[in-house]
Amino acid sequence: MTIQRIKPGPRMSGAVVHGSTVYLAGQVADQAAGKSVTEQTTEILAIIESLLAEAGTDKSKILMANIWLTDMNTFQEMNAVWDAWVSPGNTPARATVEAKLAAPPFKVEIAVVAAK
Repeated sequence: MTIQRIKPGPRMSGAVVHGSTVYLAGQVADQAAGKSVTEQTTEILAIIESLLAEAGTDKSKILMANIWLTDMNTFQEMNAVWDAWVSPGNTPARATVEAKLAAPPFKVEIAVVAAK
């Protein structure tokens, strides 16, 4: 079975396809870094959609989502964007936790696993 790496870099790939499963690295909002959780979540979900499309799938096939927030007080703010974006009737399994992220401007990080 082949492995396809999408947007490979020296440290990680944006996504890896193995068989009929697509694994996305944790995504952060580079353009909206330091901005609101709403703006960061919106950018991250657009990045996720783009990577899924490049891998030959879409958000309706997301199996699992892991979300990290630097402050759980922003949970509802993130969920407002997520709920408007997620494919109705195709909601994935999901975990959301509070954690420090790689750099202070990042308030949200999201990683997903999807079927093709």
